[in-house]
Amino acid sequence: MDRKHFLTIATELSIKASQVTATVELLDGGATIPFISRYRKELTGSLDEVFVMNIRNRIQQLRDLDSRKEAILKSIKEQEKLTPELEAAIQACENMASLEDLYLPYKPKRKTKASIAREKGLEPLSTKIFDQKSIDIEALASEFINAELGVNTVEEALQGARDIMAEHVNEDQEARKNIREIFAKEATVKSVVIKGKEVEGVKYKDYFEWSEPLSKIPSHRLLAIRRGEREMILSVDIFPEEESAVAVLNRQFVLTNNDASEQVKIAVKDSYKRLLRPSMETESRMESKKLADQEAINVFTDNLRQLLLSAPLGQKNVLGVDPGFRSGCKIVCLDRQGKLLENATIYPNEPQKAIEKSATIIKAMVEKHKIEAVAIGNGTASRESEQFFRGLGLSSSIIIAMVNESGASIYSASDVAREEFPDHDLTVRGAVSIGRRMMDPLAELVKIDPKSIGVGQYQHDVDQNALKSSLDDVVMNCVNAVGVELNTASKQLLSYVSGLGPALAENIVKYRNENGPFESRAALKKVPRLGDKAFEQSAGFLRIRGGKNVLDGSAVHPERYGTVEKMAKDVGAKVEQLVSDGSLRAKINLKSYISDDLGLPTLQDILEELNKPGRDPRQQFEVFQFEDSVHEISDVRVGMKLPGLVTNITKFGAFVDIGVHQDGLVHISHISDSFVSDPSKALKLQQKVMVTVTEVDIQRKRIALSLKSDPFGKGGTPSKGASEKNAPAKRPIERTTPRSVERKPETEKLDMKSSLALLKGKFGK
Repeated sequence: MDRKHFLTIATELSIKASQVTATVELLDGGATIPFISRYRKELTGSLDEVFVMNIRNRIQQLRDLDSRKEAILKSIKEQEKLTPELEAAIQACENMASLEDLYLPYKPKRKTKASIAREKGLEPLSTKIFDQKSIDIEALASEFINAELGVNTVEEALQGARDIMAEHVNEDQEARKNIREIFAKEATVKSVVIKGKEVEGVKYKDYFEWSEPLSKIPSHRLLAIRRGEREMILSVDIFPEEESAVAVLNRQFVLTNNDASEQVKIAVKDSYKRLLRPSMETESRMESKKLADQEAINVFTDNLRQLLLSAPLGQKNVLGVDPGFRSGCKIVCLDRQGKLLENATIYPNEPQKAIEKSATIIKAMVEKHKIEAVAIGNGTASRESEQFFRGLGLSSSIIIAMVNESGASIYSASDVAREEFPDHDLTVRGAVSIGRRMMDPLAELVKIDPKSIGVGQYQHDVDQNALKSSLDDVVMNCVNAVGVELNTASKQLLSYVSGLGPALAENIVKYRNENGPFESRAALKKVPRLGDKAFEQSAGFLRIRGGKNVLDGSAVHPERYGTVEKMAKDVGAKVEQLVSDGSLRAKINLKSYISDDLGLPTLQDILEELNKPGRDPRQQFEVFQFEDSVHEISDVRVGMKLPGLVTNITKFGAFVDIGVHQDGLVHISHISDSFVSDPSKALKLQQKVMVTVTEVDIQRKRIALSLKSDPFGKGGTPSKGASEKNAPAKRPIERTTPRSVERKPETEKLDMKSSLALLKGKFGK
């Protein structure tokens, strides 16, 4: 059966069946997606991670379909109702919906109106009526009156016959297909507030009386409405106009115009209202939720990928700052490997304002530990703390920058943090996390559940298993794309390396602690339970920089070391010389090294890696600074042009941090001078942008921003009330909480995200 599936997948992805076959065989053999896409290009035809992931997901769907077919065939066979024609029809089904439609008449049921009518002997009556020949309906029905069976009148007999016909209509495969299509094309999502819930559910006010075609409703809006329904604020229906659906059924089942066909019409309408519509509404809800979930998951994974691949500062001596007011700023000094050297608490901000004492402490720490950079968390008191540090007169070579601390509270209270710093409290651990994030965001963020990082959209409403699977894929792909330093990586980071996992990662760290640093990749094989398969999958993604073999610090897989050594020998040099001398590499003729299992794609990768061994694919770190004169939302004025950082990207716009502890929203209509339907294509997470303030609502903590060159239209300038004057028709509020900055109660200094409501519909066209 898989061979047929290979053709199906190849057609869907517009690739060769042989590529699908090779990829599935590698996956079934335990190979990971990063390994396949990086080191098995000859077998897969150079398919990238996205293709490999799509093949993995699709083959699983098709195999699940096969399993369901087997279960259904077994069930029908046990009922002794399986015919060759039915078996062929079941085997030919290409999706779960059509398969379940075929199985419906044979599916074991509880008692239904139709089954009760059959028990009363009314099936022959329903059959004769359904034939729709010219007959005396009442005379025929009177023949089935039987008090012992519970049929006392002609109407009771006709009702029973209609119940049987209604079930027949509901179980007809063509009817279900037609109604399914009607729902897909014409169904409307309608929501109304449940009586008495108006005050409690005020945040869903926009949906108190809402109607929108199911085929057009954005994923975030559907998820918002469904959340309102789940919280018992909204009552939601999803179905098309009844007349349209019933007309489709009548065309199929009503064959003529006589008394019998009138009975069929009644049965058809009853079947739609009582059976088909509820069934198709449930199916539509499930399918639309699945699609909305996938869109939301895609937004989350795209944002997470960008955040994980944020530019690292690299190995520097860093002073990490977890800022605060009354409880002070927690300070930690980290060495170039991220090891905690010293910690302290200073009080440079309100209410203590111990500026001189704080300055003395910081200057001493900077000199003692040769600090090269200061990382300040972007939460409470961040701008005030940044101003304090910039006013210390530190060396101009010392970098001072704000760091996104989203999720730091999750790390500081985690088992990982407690294990690493058992003698330090939450605030010290949080400051360490902030400092390390500047050095290497990826290495630090892998210690946190991705769902806690706060770059998603309705992530708590989507299928959690699908979300976790997708996020794990993203983290693994990012970790392996960058590569991991074997001798310094945490077990959390190592666990995402291809072929390892938590158990082997822990074994590696334990072996490293007991035996000292690994001198070569080959030494990995000494780690308990790390066999040949795990070594094959992981070795190419692990780095030993400065080791005896220069290739151990590169992405060249150990299985290709022999090829590189031959290249060096052929040009009369050592491997180290081949790496350092570009003129030697220029002499290499890659075609002369092609073999049965080694082709040009891998050879080109090897040569590229020799040019820059172990290069980091992430961008260079750049210092960013907010506008000095703007610290709070009260400082923001309409018309201001301010520097900002993109903190979250959704389908309806992008959130930008302008340094006032409250992200502003750039609606999709204000992302560029031409309307952008997908903001993720126009902006990237952590991108530095210059925005114009178009509206400020201090009371509700809402800021509207624009990236347009002329946000107020026709070269105009904002005036008093400009935001109201330029506002178009109101849009529904898209409720979400994407703020990257976390609020911290001063009593405990634990991060708590400030809730962000979106700006209520006052954006450009």
